[in-house]
Amino acid sequence: MQHCSKDEKLQNPIRQAKITENMSVDELVHALDGCAFGAGKLADAVDIYTEMLAGGSTSFFGLAGAMVPAGMREIVTDLIKDGYIDVLVTTGANMVHEIVESMGLHHYKGCSECDDIELKHEEINRIYDVYLPEPYFVDFEEKMKAILSEIGSETISIRQFMTQLGNHIDDKSSILRAAADMNVPVYCPAIQDSMIGLQAWLYKQTRPLNVDAFADMREIIDICYEAKNPGAVLIGGGVPKNYIFQSMLVTHQEFEYAIQLTMDTPETGGLSGATLDEARSWGKVSETARSVTVHSDATITLPIMVAAARSRLANM
Repeated sequence: MQHCSKDEKLQNPIRQAKITENMSVDELVHALDGCAFGAGKLADAVDIYTEMLAGGSTSFFGLAGAMVPAGMREIVTDLIKDGYIDVLVTTGANMVHEIVESMGLHHYKGCSECDDIELKHEEINRIYDVYLPEPYFVDFEEKMKAILSEIGSETISIRQFMTQLGNHIDDKSSILRAAADMNVPVYCPAIQDSMIGLQAWLYKQTRPLNVDAFADMREIIDICYEAKNPGAVLIGGGVPKNYIFQSMLVTHQEFEYAIQLTMDTPETGGLSGATLDEARSWGKVSETARSVTVHSDATITLPIMVAAARSRLANM
């Protein structure tokens, strides 16, 4: 909470946004700099993200929600390839859809108000306004069986398991492939809660597969210990957000940068909607950290934030 005098409170008049033809994304964000509400917060997010990346901060990226089905996949892949993500924590569901895409199987634009019984009979699964044909999961299952058969009986961590998945993907647009190539760890602490987890369990009924659910803890905590001015970009909330925050919680450090793009609100008391100021009370985000929460659809704010930050970094 900021405490300042009346004069200090009235130092920054709202500047009306001016939109011109042929504006770049960064110019648009600069036009929103002096605005309030979500526009102003998005401009703040770009400022913070640019400073975080330019300063060489250890960058943690939490990816929740249906971001891959919605079309955000290559944004994340390119951030990994260009060294802007040092640690990725995500959901099993996102990685299921990532593998489906890597096989050349597409998600399709649909509608959010449709006859879901009709879709069921047509073997089309719906994710809001995204369609995914049910038969694609047959191909996915075959892909998983082939990968699992090469892992062997040695006990591995979930992170090592994700790296193995990446090593068996040829698609250059793949998040998992890029992470494996760039030696970026992908943590997926709730991997059981996905079709990957289901297929792994089915495989394990007849053949050896040993994945230690706790083995990643030391690795990610060691990264947190060694992190330089650590920063977190949180897309949505859920398990990725908590896993990133709790791993830093047991170290001597706190996050010096934190950006949250979400539509969740804090009234329920859940972590997904919890404010970054609340995280300060836990010692997860430092007292002096630059932080902002942008309450908006992340499929809008993430591309704009990344595009504007990349433009600024390119001009530095």
